[in-house]
Amino acid sequence: MPGWAGRGGRQRRALLVGGPLLAMAVVMLLAAWRSSGFLSDLLLNLGASVVLAAISYVIFDPLFEEARKARVQEHLSFDQQAFVTRLHRSARRVRILDTWTILLEQRHREETLTAVRAALTNGAQVQLLLLDPDCTAAQQRSEELERQRVDVPRQIRTNLRHLAAFSDTLDARLRHRLQVRLYDASPSIQLYQWDGRALISFFPIGKLSFNVPQLEVDMDSPWGGFVHARFEELWEHQQATLDLERYWSVTVTLRHEDLDVVEVRVPYVTVDGQHYVDCRGFRVTGPLTVRAVLPPRAPGRPPRCSSWPSRSTGTVRRSPS
Repeated sequence: MPGWAGRGGRQRRALLVGGPLLAMAVVMLLAAWRSSGFLSDLLLNLGASVVLAAISYVIFDPLFEEARKARVQEHLSFDQQAFVTRLHRSARRVRILDTWTILLEQRHREETLTAVRAALTNGAQVQLLLLDPDCTAAQQRSEELERQRVDVPRQIRTNLRHLAAFSDTLDARLRHRLQVRLYDASPSIQLYQWDGRALISFFPIGKLSFNVPQLEVDMDSPWGGFVHARFEELWEHQQATLDLERYWSVTVTLRHEDLDVVEVRVPYVTVDGQHYVDCRGFRVTGPLTVRAVLPPRAPGRPPRCSSWPSRSTGTVRRSPS
């Protein structure tokens, strides 16, 4: 929980500041005891003052810290450039909860992905939670933004394509720290977190959430604890979330007659009820049957099993949708 991290930071700071002050005071008092005259009086007064300063710091620093965390800064809109700059310096945790993110639009994409790579290199864990483009909530959000002419499912799928391509460019160590999941629930809160700070807002009807006031909060504050709990609730909900790999690809089994030849994981799309599997990596030399278990597209729905013949003279191409 964020609160435990905050308490640990305060304790370390108290030791780093209060400890040397107390040690200095002890040295001065011992020196005053061994000396005499004016020097003894001077060291005694200085030592007592340092002791009072250390005690005052230990008492009042937590109060000042809590007051700082309770302070909420309001921004008129979401500042992409400022967030990317903070993202580049993040070293602990980055979290994004949104329907889709404008950070992956063309004018911000390269800079954003460079900052994500820097955060991963710094040791940060990057978690993105986007709305499932195939769920009912995505279509409802499109209807709310009808005047804005925004196709929410299309925007989300575009984000997912770029995230999948970016993930493929990472080595195994960095790829393990990048996690992307989709949630099937009504979007309520927008969260952009870098380390111990975050920007939060709510989804207005008929407006893009990036163009409304954003609240900058400390993750150890009550506001931060609230959005942290909401993120964790969605992230850990197995029936309401789907990771990017399961959404973007499917495990297929190539069969020849009654024997399984090979099992591989390949990208796929579903268009108008038809399933298209990217088989460009296959070297088919004879008639085969492709069998795939498609992941569910709604909570509680069982996986679908589909099979269809694949001929050596044909090529299955991926739909641009």
